[in-house]
Amino acid sequence: MSVPDPVMARLETQLEALSAILARATPKTIDQRPSSGDWSARENLAHLARHHAVFHDRLERLLAEDRPQLGRYRAEEDPKWPEWSRLPLDEIVERLRSLRRRLVERVRSLTPAQLTRTALHPTFGEMGLPEWLDFFLLHEAHHLYTAMICIGEARLHQDPSSRSDFSNRRGN
Repeated sequence: MSVPDPVMARLETQLEALSAILARATPKTIDQRPSSGDWSARENLAHLARHHAVFHDRLERLLAEDRPQLGRYRAEEDPKWPEWSRLPLDEIVERLRSLRRRLVERVRSLTPAQLTRTALHPTFGEMGLPEWLDFFLLHEAHHLYTAMICIGEARLHQDPSSRSDFSNRRGN
């Protein structure tokens, strides 16, 4: 067994989107929360960095224990989240990229037998290690997209003249 090529490709390259997401960001747009009160772009990225550390620990549990139950990660229940949420953007990005390199190296080192290991998710039930990686990447993609939207909306609030005819539509 191996990690499916599309999953491994996303694991290796998905964070390359950070450059495009942050290209038009300013310190103000990175920290501006949307009107909903949800996380700012910086907080979404801090969540991703922290989630990488949590996922690495979960991966080690999955490899060491027989079908461990891995509950949902909730930042608000994580005693380390407040520290991570206050980090400056450059530190967040540095940690995120470093943790990603570590995760990629760890996944590449797994044996075929290790890749057959499973863990239990509270909603999805028993999932194999490749499924956990795919789930992790989908979660990451959601937060990358959310960070991009936060920056875009913050820019529009700063400069309403840049609003297009399509500005009332979320997404692409």
